[in-house]
Amino acid sequence: MTESEKTTRKKRIDSKLKSSLLNWQVIPWSNGLDTNSLAAHAVEEYPTKTGPADYALFVNGKLLGIIEAKRLSIGAGNVLEQAKRYSKSVAKTVGEWRGYKVPFLYSTNGEVIFHLDVRKKENTSYQISDFHTPQALSDKFSRDTAAAELWFQNNSVSKIERLRYYQEDAIEAIEKALIDGKKKMLLAMATGTGKTFTIVSLIYRLLKSGYAKRVLFLVDRRALAAQAVSAISAFETPERVKLNNDYEVYSQKFKREDLDESMRFNPSVLPEDYLTNPQEKHTFIYVSTIQRMAINLLGQEGLDGFEYDVDAGKLDIPIHAFDVIIADECHRGYSAKETGTWKHVLDYFDAVKIGLTATPAGHTMAMFTHKVSSYSTEKAVLDGFLVDYDAVKISSSVKINGRRRG
Repeated sequence: MTESEKTTRKKRIDSKLKSSLLNWQVIPWSNGLDTNSLAAHAVEEYPTKTGPADYALFVNGKLLGIIEAKRLSIGAGNVLEQAKRYSKSVAKTVGEWRGYKVPFLYSTNGEVIFHLDVRKKENTSYQISDFHTPQALSDKFSRDTAAAELWFQNNSVSKIERLRYYQEDAIEAIEKALIDGKKKMLLAMATGTGKTFTIVSLIYRLLKSGYAKRVLFLVDRRALAAQAVSAISAFETPERVKLNNDYEVYSQKFKREDLDESMRFNPSVLPEDYLTNPQEKHTFIYVSTIQRMAINLLGQEGLDGFEYDVDAGKLDIPIHAFDVIIADECHRGYSAKETGTWKHVLDYFDAVKIGLTATPAGHTMAMFTHKVSSYSTEKAVLDGFLVDYDAVKISSSVKINGRRRG
């Protein structure tokens, strides 16, 4: 905790920026430096009218980011205001947004990183697990989310056939939350009311509008992954085209026992470089188990205590690999270990996270923050979409004695 700011910068921040995953080149500012020639550079002590910024991030000659650094003992979230001040007082600019001239701001103490995209006034700062790569900043700057949000407003959800009123309401609520700058949200719908069809309809709109290019659909069992791939591939768009004919749909590898006998499809396995080297030209949906993604991020030790047979290994995946993550049955996580695995995977990626469940739990709300839409069993019964049930009381030895392994 006595570590100096200089030590924090050299020991922690520089090493992160220079890592093989990010590949920023850290250089000092000097008079006469030609910033137009900087392709992927973090310039130290970059001059502004209100003092030198700790790091200025240049990509292909464009000043796209500013990092405010503090020593390890100082909270990173409280110093983003300095980065904001520098963003308003730089001489070189790629645009201007309410006085800000640099779009992407960061504050860090070498371990914790906060990030803010200033271009939209509704955006708020949030914690991320790593800095963005130069390519990620370039892609973020080029992505026109305003046009996508306008598409949401100008294209009615009702164009998708077979959607029930509450499913339309759910999609509209999620899209409104996106427009309002929300990054985490929860959709609660009773079992049997069409959660999967609702979310696949949403995915279609996310891709069609251009809001998202890379979507991760997370489940907690291979059988559910196979079912999700089948549902996505079978979805018919308003243009009368199967979704997998318009967009790439990928999955992890399956075993024959993972598939129902009625499934007669051969899922395409995601190319590894789609994870390790995400590109704007890639537009796809990837269905994966949470366990596999945890192994990809943490290695086999990430599933310590779990029994899971999967042919996966650790990969160097940047935080911008996905734009949107759908977490199906996100109430799962019956133990602290399982909840921790879900949380690590969700927290790792800088993406919009949408949880989908019939039974929201406390840890579910903690991970997804905003419950944007809810449709209960009781309402579904009253609407005639579900048949009512009778409660049956039983005595369970599991409830009395607990569950023991083997």
